[in-house]
Amino acid sequence: MDGTKIRSLSGGANQSGLRDYNERLLLSMLQRNGAMPGSDLARRAGLSPQTVSVILRKLEKDGLLARGKPVRGKVGKPSVPMGLAPDGVFSLGANIGRRSAKIVLMDFTGEVRGEMQTRYAYPMPAAVFTFLEEAVAQLSGTLNDTQRERLCGIGVAAPFELWNWHELVGAPADDFKLWKDTSFEDRIAEFSDLPVFVVNDATAACRAEHVYGRGKEFRDYAYFFLAAFVGGGIVLNHSVYEGHQGNAGALGSLRSVGPNGESRQLVDIASIHLLEARLQEVGMDPSGLWTNDDWSQYARYVEPWIRQTAQELAKASLSTCSVIDFEAILIDGAMPQDVKDTLVKRTQRYISNQDTRGLIAPVIEAGSVGGTAREVGAACSPIFSQYLLNTNAVLR
Repeated sequence: MDGTKIRSLSGGANQSGLRDYNERLLLSMLQRNGAMPGSDLARRAGLSPQTVSVILRKLEKDGLLARGKPVRGKVGKPSVPMGLAPDGVFSLGANIGRRSAKIVLMDFTGEVRGEMQTRYAYPMPAAVFTFLEEAVAQLSGTLNDTQRERLCGIGVAAPFELWNWHELVGAPADDFKLWKDTSFEDRIAEFSDLPVFVVNDATAACRAEHVYGRGKEFRDYAYFFLAAFVGGGIVLNHSVYEGHQGNAGALGSLRSVGPNGESRQLVDIASIHLLEARLQEVGMDPSGLWTNDDWSQYARYVEPWIRQTAQELAKASLSTCSVIDFEAILIDGAMPQDVKDTLVKRTQRYISNQDTRGLIAPVIEAGSVGGTAREVGAACSPIFSQYLLNTNAVLR
């Protein structure tokens, strides 16, 4: 690993009948910490070496684990680290965005093996599902027969109640109502027999950060993702918490106050679509916001957008921490790295000037996954459901 502090997961159980839990625990530890020998896994998990040895042999036989090179110590036999086998599991993850849809093919280690994207004026079911059908077929076709059998599902990241977003995406209300009676599961079942997992898009981004980014450093934190619309997610006890109806961490709906004292939501005053609208007002083509990693041509208008967004994120961060004592706030988004870094620094500065009576101000940090977080997080859903440990789903 790179020296980053990684919080430990809970231990396992040696009792019979809990084999599935222990398998998931060991796979999760290897995913989280990288390859390690069975002796280290046994010590960290609180399991007997014999129990761990039996599980590792089974997982290796199933093709989920691969042996590393033996490591010789001063005494005794060399230790053999075990790690996730890249070809052990594959998953597809799609993001349905305001201006485009994107789908990735991801392996067990989180490496993206392929991706496809389509653009549109606004998302409509016919165009979206035509694209998904073609993309699933094409990406699946890049795998050999053995690899294709290891495809475990399709994750779909989409905004909560997509049919209510017609005004913000500039679509006719009557057209957009088609989404209300549209089932991703049913429509995808028309061209694929893979299991389908639908998740809120910002929650998916949060999961990507938690699994592959800086989320490993914290136990409990809130996460803001800025794209066309700001959204978020929350992590409790090392797990992304989705909530009763899958809408936990709907941070874009946090209340704020507009310039004239009117009630507003965070999504109305801290989203990239506001910068897009400003550029259109002054006659500039805003397409570069979505197609490249360089916003320097928009510098004059990016600066005031960062200032306003940082102020709102600072207030929203404290509001979030007044409910749960989060140790950190992570901020990421579909924006260039320099813009994100500046936004995080400004938010840190503004939060230090806020009224924090009764609160412990959280650490404000930048996320590391970036613009691909939603589709990568969507691809995580099938893998987590079948192979890894979600501690919030286990009563212990």
